[in-house]
This record gives sequence, structure tokens and C-alpha cells, in this order.
Amino acid sequence: MGKLVVVNFVSLDGVIQSVLSADEDRDGGFDRGGWVMPYVDHVVEKFMSDSTAAAGALLLGRRTYEIFAGTWPYADSGDPAVAAMNAMPKYVASTTLSDLTWANSHVLGADIAAEVTGVKNRSGAETVVLGSGGLIRTLIEHDLIDEYRLLVFPLLLGGGKRLFADDATRRPLTLVSTTTSTTGVSITTYRRSDG
Repeated sequence: MGKLVVVNFVSLDGVIQSVLSADEDRDGGFDRGGWVMPYVDHVVEKFMSDSTAAAGALLLGRRTYEIFAGTWPYADSGDPAVAAMNAMPKYVASTTLSDLTWANSHVLGADIAAEVTGVKNRSGAETVVLGSGGLIRTLIEHDLIDEYRLLVFPLLLGGGKRLFADDATRRPLTLVSTTTSTTGVSITTYRRSDG
């Protein structure tokens, strides 16, 4: 059985909204987009590249899929992470998309929990979730996430969409590893725990 891994950028106060650009996600009037870029160094780049290149598949929400599909198919395919992302299966949680243009993309059915369980059962590799806050909250609700790889950025945004919902169920995790980038980004891996 494969493992479902969340790899995500998050501010110190838990925000995951509009990480790369100001116009990525302005829901709720969010005007602090693009907050990740000043902190990206070789440590962050290598971690993201390694996590992506090692994945067997991607699992994305609709909005994240649309952003990625508009960028990554046209990026430098000489980069191993880009080449891997373009070649691997991509599973999309969406009730509105039907015509997926990015190669090897598949829309999941309405029962996300059952669909994701099926993907995990069929795979011997990691399926990585990038971005996709709403989807992540659904996965948490159904206890489907095996590992979190969080890049915690040293800033407070004071508002915006958060990674974890206030009503999430208690789930113990085990710290697996932690490292710090030259810009103060804490890169931490947690696995599900039986305790």
C-alpha cells in the first residue's frame, strides 16, 4: 500500500493561502500573497525538488490543479522534479472539472475518501498532496494522511486560509526529522502515530 504525504508551505500562524503570488488566491480579500519567495533558498528548493521527484503520483484540489496545469507542463523538463511531475499520474478532486489538459491527469469520483483509499491501495509509492487546503481538510477528516512534511516560514500573516481546521479531530503524530534553511524556514516531517 502506498503512503499519502502532505507537503506544504505554512506561515508560523498556520496560513497556506496564496503562497507563491499575490493573485494566486484572493478569497476573503486576502492581499498578502507571495509570502514564500523571500525565504526560498537552496535548502527549500532541494527539499521541494526531492519530495516531488520521489513521488509516484500527485493528489490535487481543483484550484491547485488549475494553477499547476497552467505552469508545469511548460516548465524546464531538464529539471528532474519538473520531468517527474509532468510524467506521474495526477489525481484531481473536483466536481466541476472534466476536461483535464495536463498529461496523465484523472478526476476522482464524488466519494473522495473511497477514491483516495483506492489510489493508496493500488500504489506502492508515495502520493503527494501540494497546496489544496480544502482537500487536505477532507483527507484529515477521513484520517487518510500518513505523513506531513511542513515548511514553516518565519512570519505571521495575521489571517487567511489555514492548514488545519479548528474542529479537526485529535491525531497524534511522531516527529521524524527537522532541519532549518538558511532563511529560517523550519522543514519538519511528522508521521501518523498509534499513540
